[in-house]
Amino acid sequence: MTHRRMDGSSEALRELMRAARRAGATLLFDEEESRKHGLTAAEGLEVGTERGAEADLCIVLGGDGTILTALRAYAGSSVPVFAVNYGEVGFLATLDPDGLGRDFDRAFAGDFETLKLPTIDVGRPEGMWTAINDISVHRKPGMRVAELAYGLAGEEIGRVRCDGLVVATPQGSTGYNLANGGPVLAWGVRGFVVSFIAPHSLTARALVVAPDDLLTINNASREEPVEVHVDGRPACELPTGEDIHIDFARSHATLAQLPGASFYHRLRERFGRLAK
Repeated sequence: MTHRRMDGSSEALRELMRAARRAGATLLFDEEESRKHGLTAAEGLEVGTERGAEADLCIVLGGDGTILTALRAYAGSSVPVFAVNYGEVGFLATLDPDGLGRDFDRAFAGDFETLKLPTIDVGRPEGMWTAINDISVHRKPGMRVAELAYGLAGEEIGRVRCDGLVVATPQGSTGYNLANGGPVLAWGVRGFVVSFIAPHSLTARALVVAPDDLLTINNASREEPVEVHVDGRPACELPTGEDIHIDFARSHATLAQLPGASFYHRLRERFGRLAK
């Protein structure tokens, strides 16, 4: 899977194809990627395959949005996502685009470690959506401040007038949740975090939740529906008086990382670098 901007990743894609030939591997491209790069079927190259098709490894050339798409596509499987950063932050990336021929050889040789990333799932009568980073609830543009009630393990915890709230996994806690002033959870922490967007309250504080506790969010607003987003993309609308239910770690996605990499190294390199 590749970044929507092709200019930065075109040479990397050619390098990837050369590495695949050296390894005797077959590359699979779905219809969108095949069309984007003008690819045709050849030895070691299959085009027009279904996204999420059976594979040994998923290689991503893109930013965190593309990486999240890949992780969602292969969540619940054991397929690792090996990601090269072509975005702004690339917090989920395995590596930066430097010496790619050697790094792609390592990828095809399986010379990497894997990390299981827990998902969160949001359910409504019309469907179920899976997020890698976060699920967020927002008041609709131009409408009044939302009133959201939230409960855990069958007990209502509180009601908050706010612009919305964010429910984040540990790997997602460095995204929207961090921007809200919520706590950063190290990868490997068993649990998730709830933080509020512009709360109209002196007592609305972020909350770290135990992994087995079911979270219920109710739109307690008098008239206005709110929007539910999954990994930053609109998923559904929540009418007034209705609930969504959120489960943690019903499945996992698998992220490839270089041997010796750690969450704290990523935190320093990605966010420390941006602060310079």
